[in-house]
Amino acid sequence: MTALVAVPVLAFCGACGSGDDSAGAGKKDGAIADVPDAPAASAAKGESAPSTRPAGKSAFYDAQMKYVQCMRVKGGYKDFPDPKLSGYLDWAKVNAIGSQPGRNDGIKGGKNGTCVAELQDAMNAEPKRDQQKAYESMLAHAQCMRDHGVSKFANPTMSGGNAQPGGDPDPVSRSIDTESPSYKQARKACEPKLLDGLDGMQ
Repeated sequence: MTALVAVPVLAFCGACGSGDDSAGAGKKDGAIADVPDAPAASAAKGESAPSTRPAGKSAFYDAQMKYVQCMRVKGGYKDFPDPKLSGYLDWAKVNAIGSQPGRNDGIKGGKNGTCVAELQDAMNAEPKRDQQKAYESMLAHAQCMRDHGVSKFANPTMSGGNAQPGGDPDPVSRSIDTESPSYKQARKACEPKLLDGLDGMQ
């Protein structure tokens, strides 16, 4: 399951939040759209009620909500959190759920991969991201993790113009204990190094 989701997640990063240019991107994604006249005011003017989506929401947000709903109904995680207004998942909350005994298996994609299709759709809907800035963000995060005692935390790489997350040097035969108190402390201390949307990547 890890391998299955890891690949789309990396592709996701490449297709990820983008044309917005990193930090600027995150701000752009989360920007609040202009609010149209209130329905009552419009009606008074003889206009029909606006049909726009709620302020700040996007096609990416909608795709993530479908994934979240799948995770709640079919994936085995009734408490899976809503995405942020920007459309990105709130990985602090997702990881908190996954850290509970017996609940990490399936936290990305649902039990038995039942929500992988919805996850992939959300990845495909994510706006493009400045890959150089994504790489620099993950590199700073990897260095921070090592500085906080996770010595085997590997650097990210660039492949085909896309930033590939670092982390455990061998995801198949894990050498980093992500359940250890020291790892969790390092994770919390270094989380601010990652741009919005990258916090679930490495």
